[in-house]
Amino acid sequence: MNLLQKAITPILSGLRGLIPNLQATAGNKAGEIGNRTTPENQLKYLYRVMWVDPEIRQAILDIREMDRLDGRVKRIHGRVARDITRGGLIMQQAEDSKVLTREWVSFGRRLQLNRIEKLRSDARGFVMEGNLPLQWVPATGSLDIAAAIRMPSDTILPNVDEHGRFKDAREAYIQYELYSGREIAKFPLWRLFLARLDPDNYDDMGSLGRPFLDASRTTWRKLQMTEEDLVIRRRTRAPLRLRHTLEGASTQEIEAYRSQVEKDQGEITTDFFTNKKGSTEAIQGDANLDQIGDVVHLLDTFFAGGPLPKGMMGYSKDLTRDILDDLKTDYYDEIDGLQDTLSFVYEAGFRLQLALKGINPDAEEFYIGFAERRTETPNQAADRALKLKALGLPEGLVWEELGYDAANVRQRREFELKNYDPYPEDDNISPRGTPRIKITPGNGRKDESATTITNK
Repeated sequence: MNLLQKAITPILSGLRGLIPNLQATAGNKAGEIGNRTTPENQLKYLYRVMWVDPEIRQAILDIREMDRLDGRVKRIHGRVARDITRGGLIMQQAEDSKVLTREWVSFGRRLQLNRIEKLRSDARGFVMEGNLPLQWVPATGSLDIAAAIRMPSDTILPNVDEHGRFKDAREAYIQYELYSGREIAKFPLWRLFLARLDPDNYDDMGSLGRPFLDASRTTWRKLQMTEEDLVIRRRTRAPLRLRHTLEGASTQEIEAYRSQVEKDQGEITTDFFTNKKGSTEAIQGDANLDQIGDVVHLLDTFFAGGPLPKGMMGYSKDLTRDILDDLKTDYYDEIDGLQDTLSFVYEAGFRLQLALKGINPDAEEFYIGFAERRTETPNQAADRALKLKALGLPEGLVWEELGYDAANVRQRREFELKNYDPYPEDDNISPRGTPRIKITPGNGRKDESATTITNK
């Protein structure tokens, strides 16, 4: 047992609110009565003591196969993960704290949270598997968290009783080896954080999340079969055929004629000769190959159950711009919700880091989130910020709305005014002067507001 593991127990006993779901243990019922689980889940948890959930594992395997075989599914996962992590993680503070800033920078570097590849990997796994189990790896010889490792969620089993509460916070999660069925590791609640996507019951600790495309698996299989049938139909029914008619020919004569014709089919042009009354008639291919309404229906059904609108994937036929804008707004709201869920995972790890360093995280006002809350153009973001400023919102809130740390902005501004301002006493020339902003609603591009900024 290293230094962190020896120190974690007394720290957590004084900060029970540090780790979410710590109260959901069998030994801390806190006056709760009744069962939080459904009768079906109660029975399932009794049988699931020594094995991972087969339904969740099968769903994850299906989604992985879909992602490997279908470029549309791969693009959905990649696009959602990219939009979630766009801009990277930042810490926003109500008041500037050098200690918090130093700890956050060090925490992000150790856990590689400043690498977009790490964030996208976590986000992609969260969307594909419906769960994000992050293991906080303690450093050797120091009270630091050295790494945040994403564990495979299809091997993780919440160690809960039939009521959906953890049996023991010191063994909250168990990892099994699927081939032998043996336990690989047991994780205390502080060491493994499990984020769940749309669980059946959030308060039921044994209820795991579901992959984003879980409900679309059946539709995807039908779509794959229908598209394959479409290709086979075109391959067998589309080519031009010839019907040869030989009146009065015997079976031997027809076979000899057929043999001669098929031998010459590789030539560009073929002449047919017969010594009996006969004819050659062209039979056109299937004229109804363009009727693919069943494929379109399945395609619409598949995208209707996913997070990404079909129009944003290139299927823009019969789709107006107004409808696409509404679909994009709904998609961006979905992304915002995923950002909130994912960023809370990293915030929980940072709060644990602060507690290990002797800093009460509840006494500090800060927020860990992604820099870009909405997927919008820089012009749209600036336009929105100027509108908020014109409405009289505090400048710090405006910077936070844009995804910047207001305390860091203030520090940089003071530093640049001190070192780069040639006229520090002249507010009419220096950046100290507050700019005047004029907004004309609906007078900009795509009905955005036209803005005018002056220093006079």
